[in-house]
Amino acid sequence: MNASAHSIDVDALIASLPERIDAIVTRGTIAQPEHIALREDARALTYAQLEHAVDALASRFAAAGVRAGDRVMLVGENSVALVTAFFAVSRLDAWALVANARLSAVELDAIRAHAKPRIAFFTVEASDDAAHHAQRDAARTETLDATPIGAFALSAVDASSGQEPHGLPANRQCAALIYTTGTTGAPKGVMLSHRNLLFVAAISSTLRRVGPDDRVYAVLPISHVFGLTSVCLGSLYAGATLRLAARFDTEQAGRVLRDERMTIFQGVPAMHAKLIDRYTPEGGLHASSLRFVYCGGSPLDMSLKAAAEAFYGVPLHNGYGMTETSPTVSNTRLDAPARDASVGPLVPGVEARIVPLAQQADAHDDTGELWVRGPNVMLGYYRDPAQTAATVTPDGWLRTGDLARFEHGELYIVGRSKELIIRSGFNVYPAEVEQALNSHPDVLHSAVVGRHVEGNEEVLAFVELRPGSVASERELADWASVRLAPYKRPSSIRILDALPVSASGKVLKHRLATLGG
Repeated sequence: MNASAHSIDVDALIASLPERIDAIVTRGTIAQPEHIALREDARALTYAQLEHAVDALASRFAAAGVRAGDRVMLVGENSVALVTAFFAVSRLDAWALVANARLSAVELDAIRAHAKPRIAFFTVEASDDAAHHAQRDAARTETLDATPIGAFALSAVDASSGQEPHGLPANRQCAALIYTTGTTGAPKGVMLSHRNLLFVAAISSTLRRVGPDDRVYAVLPISHVFGLTSVCLGSLYAGATLRLAARFDTEQAGRVLRDERMTIFQGVPAMHAKLIDRYTPEGGLHASSLRFVYCGGSPLDMSLKAAAEAFYGVPLHNGYGMTETSPTVSNTRLDAPARDASVGPLVPGVEARIVPLAQQADAHDDTGELWVRGPNVMLGYYRDPAQTAATVTPDGWLRTGDLARFEHGELYIVGRSKELIIRSGFNVYPAEVEQALNSHPDVLHSAVVGRHVEGNEEVLAFVELRPGSVASERELADWASVRLAPYKRPSSIRILDALPVSASGKVLKHRLATLGG
């Protein structure tokens, strides 16, 4: 399964990694101090300026009472201030708890109550939502005189917050605490080590051949592991320029990709679909500098893949990962883009196995739960040893909860094990039904869940149409009926104004399940 990328010596790569993630900035400063590291609408920082800013903010945190092993809650949206704060926390050997400012007060308070951070940092200039949270917290707004990162706010110190272990080797020291809702809606704090993050940053940027000439559009939230590791840390590790955007806006994204000559754009399916809808009538985006375009975060359907490749003029790459794997497990290769829905071979250094599910109805089905092992696997769930033990085996295998299969060394993700629908004795994988619905020209995206009925399960589909489209539920049912076996066809198709999604663009299926058919 690791047939590709034999040229990468994984042991040598791991041995070359620094002990702490903030060394990424120092590395860039030594190599190219005057090269632009971060750019946002309001400012740009060179690598040398970013190094200076990290030092200055780390000193400010320390003066406020932050110690090694403390949790520092970073509430914000993509900005120079947020990136600087992330590295500054590392410089103190503390833990960065990165939280999206778009979360509700109830959601943020639940995370804060569980993690008990020493202090909270808010990117008040870059995010109105962060400013509202800061105001609610009576946090004081300030700036750094020594360096321009924008205004931020700091809460009062929680004197009851205790220190966690610190000073440990890179593979055992927690660097980032990322709370994920998964498919259940219950937040879990995923502890990612410095080694986890550095390994994925190094391996992903190496496979994509990222370098100083690259300009990377960073619109995926840094509060999400995809935006943090693959986009932010991977780009800076390679010495590229990161163009930060607080939120995805179709007009701004198109302008930046085209006029600022971005070379790399990574997004979730909905971002690509919205750009295509907006700019195709005008003859396209005309962003000829793009060399690498990637889709992740949720399943990619073939109709979007084909439309995106025609739109961008380059292959649409795909991959698979999860918060617990920092996130990358596999991705399609630069020189061998997939022609289908494959998420590519495993990245070098990562192992996988397919474990049959006890409830699978078809003994000939080669799909099973994907288990993963490697330097990308999390330290565990914060303050939840029982859940950690249920998820990671004693010998390091992570039970992903995702259904998958391998074909010729390529990984295919079929859905979540908890989402497997068994209808009349047949396995129904939601991704297959979603692919059929998403191929309809009026469908922006869809989500499929199961519902238990007496002695069986039903297939329920929820659909969000493209703006201005008028397809009916009956029309979509007819469309699906000629593309799916009878047992896979939805019992109900419901058109919604918008599917519920997380800040990173992932559909929240646990909310759909409560809507019914």
